[in-house]
Amino acid sequence: MHRITMQKVLPKGQTLDRLRQDRILDEAFTTGDPLKLIRLFGITEQTAMCYVAAAYPERTARLPR
Repeated sequence: MHRITMQKVLPKGQTLDRLRQDRILDEAFTTGDPLKLIRLFGITEQTAMCYVAAAYPERTARLPR
């Protein structure tokens, strides 16, 4: 579908980029697997880890010294 057509269909204030980010974050919550995010969405390792950290901050928190 054409980008302009998609923008007309989306709810007010929603963008295609925001929709994509939401899908990636939802998948991060569901699986917590950065490798799956990389494969599904074609994102970098660093970006995938950012999404997993946002979904599961307790898994990526640093230990106190």
